Amino acid sequence: MTLRDITSGALSSATLHEAAGRTGALPSVIGPAFAAARVAGPAFPVASPPGDNLWIHRAVYSAEPGDVLVVDVGGGTEFGYWGEILSTAALARGLAGLVINGGVRDRDALTELGLPVFSAGLCIRGTGKDFDGTGSLGTPVRVGEVFVGRGDLVVGDADGVVVIPQADIEAVLKAAAERETKEAALMRRIRAGERTLDLYGWQ
Repeated sequence: MTLRDITSGALSSATLHEAAGRTGALPSVIGPAFAAARVAGPAFPVASPPGDNLWIHRAVYSAEPGDVLVVDVGGGTEFGYWGEILSTAALARGLAGLVINGGVRDRDALTELGLPVFSAGLCIRGTGKDFDGTGSLGTPVRVGEVFVGRGDLVVGDADGVVVIPQADIEAVLKAAAERETKEAALMRRIRAGERTLDLYGWQ
């Protein structure tokens, strides 16, 4: 199972969450900024001061091609930290996408550009550029109850975003693929008329 397979929809965020022992789910408020956004790749964590996106600009040029920026904005959710300019820059750098627990803007442009963006919402409120502001690049951040380290697997789709620790990726992908196979067999039996209550022993 490769990142290309996951990005194409072979394994969903929900399946990976279940296969990981129901861990790794980011807050449900974080979702795709536009329809059909789907991302999979290694995390590049970013800590940004509330209401300021200078560290996010820096992250675009510090992350490696294929990385997914995972940004913690320190509780300052009501700002538009990302838009058309940063998506264009991220595409030029070959980044895989963005996950942020704050707002983004320029949804029509983001949709047209196609870089997968997952955010806590849309917000037109502008951000500052404090050159003395405190932030970090590539060091772990906490998003909701999940600690995200560099190289962890980030998968986002229509249902939400899950993060799998780097050390667990191989085992979780294997378990997720097995789960998909079992569920496909169950679906065939349900379509044939068997009851979920019987199949799961929930009498």
